[in-house]
Amino acid sequence: MPKKDNPKNPHNPPTDPTPPPEPTPSNGNIVIDPVTRIEGHLRVETAVAGGRVSSAWSTSPLFRGVEPILKNRDPRDAWMFTQRLCGVCTYVHGITSIRSVEDAIGVAIPEQARLIRNLLMGAQWIHDHIVHFYQLHLLDWVDITSALTADPAGAASADRQISSARNRSAAYFDGVKQRLQTFAGGGQLGPFANGYWGHPAYLLSPEENLVMMANYLEALRVQIDAAHMHGILAGKNPHPHGMIVGGVPLNKDLTSNRIGEFAGVSNKARDFVNNYYLPDATWLAARYSDYATIGGTENLMSFGEFPLGAAEPDSLYFPRGAIFNRQTSAVQPVDTGQISEHVTHSWYSGSARHPSRGQTVPDYTGINTADRYSWIKAPRYQGQPMEVGPLARVLINYGKGHGATVQVVNAFLQKAGMSLAGMYSTLGRTAARAIETKVIADVMSTWVGQLSPSPGGSEMPFRSTFTMPDAGSGVALNEAPRGALGHWLNYSGGKISNYQMVVPSTWNFGPRDSANVPGPVEQALIDTPVADESKPLEVLRVVHSFDPCIACAVHVFDPKNNQRFKVQAL
Repeated sequence: MPKKDNPKNPHNPPTDPTPPPEPTPSNGNIVIDPVTRIEGHLRVETAVAGGRVSSAWSTSPLFRGVEPILKNRDPRDAWMFTQRLCGVCTYVHGITSIRSVEDAIGVAIPEQARLIRNLLMGAQWIHDHIVHFYQLHLLDWVDITSALTADPAGAASADRQISSARNRSAAYFDGVKQRLQTFAGGGQLGPFANGYWGHPAYLLSPEENLVMMANYLEALRVQIDAAHMHGILAGKNPHPHGMIVGGVPLNKDLTSNRIGEFAGVSNKARDFVNNYYLPDATWLAARYSDYATIGGTENLMSFGEFPLGAAEPDSLYFPRGAIFNRQTSAVQPVDTGQISEHVTHSWYSGSARHPSRGQTVPDYTGINTADRYSWIKAPRYQGQPMEVGPLARVLINYGKGHGATVQVVNAFLQKAGMSLAGMYSTLGRTAARAIETKVIADVMSTWVGQLSPSPGGSEMPFRSTFTMPDAGSGVALNEAPRGALGHWLNYSGGKISNYQMVVPSTWNFGPRDSANVPGPVEQALIDTPVADESKPLEVLRVVHSFDPCIACAVHVFDPKNNQRFKVQAL
């Protein structure tokens, strides 16, 4: 039921109990609302001419709040709130908040704490990327109804072609086929119920589809192991507890058995990445080669991640950098002073500002693609829209000569029959997640080996002592699985006075800016072919390749604004 107006409750913004429906476009545009298999709520509208997308608009109808909730709280408590932006990147937002406080007070964390944080971040990425590829994105490429007609023996043969490390029998695939048929026959397809099955853009054979659906099911099991890594070193998942300003809250808890347990689970996830995830992504890239020219953007940016020492960005394992106009060999340094957030086409009043001076004053006017049409702001770097995420990280790593990344990228390109230029695409974006997951899973085995069990006595190798100044400001620049993440903190009198976050899906899914330049997703959709306007599968392939997290992208609420809004979550 809709909430009634309650102006005395700042966490219940006034709404009309019977809001009118948003108008359906009368111009023949395609509207996908809601976009499913994502985190949060997303509406995508496209104009199609001559069988191709000619223009696109990305809308978040979600309205929620975190930043003002943090005001007047102790900065050391902020991480417990920020990690609840959503239920996916919980650790990422928590540790970014803590790092912003550490920047403000100038504390350096111990080496063992840094290792543990890197391992927890790596576990987050492995879990997130596997979930995205198999549970959120795979059904854009795999037709489950086709799998129901597959020959199990043929599937076993196709399986060995995709990955020589796999040797599953015809009986195994017959069992998977029976499970899928039971779902279908019982009318309980669940997440498989509303796909565009039979669409001509599906290119895999029935046997290939059965192999991929078998791996979809296997990935559900691997998710549990990947999430367990957080449980071992941080207490739980989601919303792990293993964070504290100055390090990690371990003392005598890091035993040899616990380190060994983490190593075992990490290696199990690594095996899945090497034998399933990366081969599957490579196979799809080869089968859908036309998508190496569809869904690309021009500019990429990464803040870098996984510090190997106290000095940032110099010590980052994944380097910080920016690429303009697809010039992979000309990676430029990042000057965060040149970041601005535009609101011309967003439902906020005000003008473009740097995040450290950001304002969030809602001004809802309804969906009008010629004017304002989203709760997401439009971040820009040097005035340009920037794609962030795995593709940005992988190509910036490649351009900077990051050895492990260069090796995996070159092997992928050879097997998939792609060029480096083809990475600027939907396929490249999807493959980049698998590529960096392998790089991370490999290096995590080294980091685990550098952990030392807790010493006896009163030594505290996992956190540093510090004095909390009365006032300060700090910034933390991290990489979430979906891309560049920044937290800007200001506090005085021991309490937060302003807190701003610019998250990956804000960069990627933001609307047009003050110069009317489309955001990255809006640009990537241009020229995407659409075979059947009533079933825009091709549009979903591009959108899902960015792995939208709209719950993170929109996170404002103004408790002092008593204006009456009519807000409909579509």
